[in-house]
Amino acid sequence: MIPIQNFYPDDLAWCYGCGRKNEHGHHFQTVWEGDETVTRYTPKPYHIAIPGYVYGGLLASLVDCHSTGSAALAAYRAAGRDPADGGPPFRFVTASLHVDYLKPTPLGPELVARGRIKEIKGRKVVVETTVSVNGEVCVRGEVVAVQMPEHMVPSP
Repeated sequence: MIPIQNFYPDDLAWCYGCGRKNEHGHHFQTVWEGDETVTRYTPKPYHIAIPGYVYGGLLASLVDCHSTGSAALAAYRAAGRDPADGGPPFRFVTASLHVDYLKPTPLGPELVARGRIKEIKGRKVVVETTVSVNGEVCVRGEVVAVQMPEHMVPSP
């Protein structure tokens, strides 16, 4: 399955977290897995808070970008469209980000972000995301994502 971030137009693919055009970014990639969305990411040794643990900013970024990618996937699904078919792209930005750090997140193993679509209403999608390590939830977050306003979209 092709990650939704691969379908973001080049002009809108620069995000530090998920933009494929940002050579210094994390390059998070989000796909459907049944009725949930999934992003898998293995932090680098320099994503450290204290020895052995991931710093919270990376975790918040993962929740944020996974959720906006999930919102785009949900918008395509709700519209009965496939991003590979072309047409106007769905691209979302964050209106609200809430992150709860439930337990320290070990540095080294793969992080698995799983999203659940809570609500789709007009241009707004609410996504609940968890981040787990070895099956244990370490972080829970909620993002209110809104479809990117027209003034932010570059003209062709």
